[in-house]
Formats: sequence, structure tokens, C-alpha cells
Amino acid sequence: MNSFFIKIPNWIEKMFTSVVWSIQTDKKEIYLTFDDGPTLEITEWVLDQLEVYNAKATFFCIGKNILAHPAIFKKLLEKGHSIGNHTFNHLNGWKVNSKKYHENILKTEAVLKEYKLPNKTKLFRPPYGKITAKKIEKLKKENYKIIMWNVLSADFDLNTTKETCLDNVLQHTKQGAVIVFHDSLKASEKLKYSLPKVLEILSNEGYNFKALN
Repeated sequence: MNSFFIKIPNWIEKMFTSVVWSIQTDKKEIYLTFDDGPTLEITEWVLDQLEVYNAKATFFCIGKNILAHPAIFKKLLEKGHSIGNHTFNHLNGWKVNSKKYHENILKTEAVLKEYKLPNKTKLFRPPYGKITAKKIEKLKKENYKIIMWNVLSADFDLNTTKETCLDNVLQHTKQGAVIVFHDSLKASEKLKYSLPKVLEILSNEGYNFKALN
């Protein structure tokens, strides 16, 4: 078993109630999220897969990647997906002091403001899911909605097979789930295997794919 949780236990969600783990809903809606982009070719491939099923998703983007690939980032907006802040340099919130971490988030926020995002809320996901209570408190005061997840595909994990990646999602997804994939080169092999199947199978089960806001 890997050291990270594929399905977040209920007791963790109950301990950390100031962040979003899943969405309370009585509808068959689920929330796909993609971390670490935009990435050349990979992000555009994801957009093509989503479009087949008229699926909307949320992309937690790294600031430096937005600057490196502005045309791809604009496609995310044109297709009607939600955007979240994933820091400028993919910082580990357990290893970086609060001042540096906050400045890194604001650096990405400045980039996002140039695009006049349609999001009504400022969405933020901490890289690696690692953040301290002090950092959470500061971001909440600045009206950030901190999005975690309750289903992890583990597409980034070198010890996870593509079949296991798919199974991680299908086994644990239920309505209101927030699912994590990565539109990155590192995750691309498992992503390209599992995402089309997730979209097809869960669509056939009657689920709709929604963006966070």
C-alpha cells in the first residue's frame, strides 16, 4: 500500500473541515480536477477527452506553466473549465515558511488576474496536499476556497500501474467526489490510459462531470 490515501478516510475530513474534500449533492455529479498544468500536448489532450463527454473540470495550474504556455491556458478558459491556483513553483507547504509560500501564491494570482477569470471564487489547491493550519487560516481570510480531494488516481506514482490508477478512481467514486488527476508529463502514461475509461464508464453510469466554483 502506498503512503498516501487513495480514498480520504472520513475521520480526516471531519478533522479538517475548513477545506473542501468533496461536494455535498443529491445529484449524480462528480468533479474531475487536474493538477500541475498547463503542459504542452498533455493538457490539450485532456481537453479533447473532456469535450467528447461534454465534461467540465477544474485545472489547478502552476503559475510558471501558465506563463510558459499561455495559448494552452487560454484554451482552458475558452472551453469553460474552472481554474485554480497551485502556487507559482509547486511549493511544499510543509517545507516552506508562510511568507514565501504566500508570496508564491500571490505571484500566480497576479498572473491569473491578467485573464479575468470567470470563477466567482478564488480556488486553491496546495501542491502534494501539504499545507499547515496557519497557512490555511491566512488564505481563508483572503477569501480562498481550499480544495483538497477525496479520490486520488495516483497517476503520478511510479509504483502504481495504469490499471491500478483506473481502479483507484472507479472503486472509490460516488456522487460529489472530487477526483485528482495530473495533466503532467510524469503522469501522462497512466492518465492517457485511465481518463478515457473513467469518462466512458462513469458517464454510462449516469454521472455528470462538473467544474468547481
